[in-house]
Amino acid sequence: CCYKNLEDLGLEISFPKTNCSPILVKKVPMCFIEREANELRRKRQPITKSIVEELIQEQIELVQTTGGGARGTLPLTFLKVLASQACHGAIKFNEHLTLEESCGLIEALSSCKLPFQCAHGRPSMLPLADIDHLHQDKQPKPNLTRLRKMVRAWQLFGK
Repeated sequence: CCYKNLEDLGLEISFPKTNCSPILVKKVPMCFIEREANELRRKRQPITKSIVEELIQEQIELVQTTGGGARGTLPLTFLKVLASQACHGAIKFNEHLTLEESCGLIEALSSCKLPFQCAHGRPSMLPLADIDHLHQDKQPKPNLTRLRKMVRAWQLFGK
């Protein structure tokens, strides 16, 4: 019942004629192949077979729990593979970017729903402080009255 759904996702399989025959995988999604290539570049073991097995098992469990009616969302197996690829291809700490690359990155992030975390939910950036005032002769003074009010409000309502 989920064959067409799997085929739409890029996984082509042949089901066995008997229960003893193995499932034949004819084609896998490109993101699985790219993930495999990344693993092999890092001199790790091939993983496509385990990913496909996980996807098929996930679909079997979905059919068993919902009777085959729940479809239309991207399977968790795909989400995990894509999240992993997103993080591996990310700009890393201390990586040098040109001004154009930095501006392009900020512009791209501004269109994201969750620009401050990676695909796994981890924080993806740190706050920056404006240090331009440090070079001025006259240092700006903090508004202590406002800070005291904020601390007091936090003590009363923040716990």
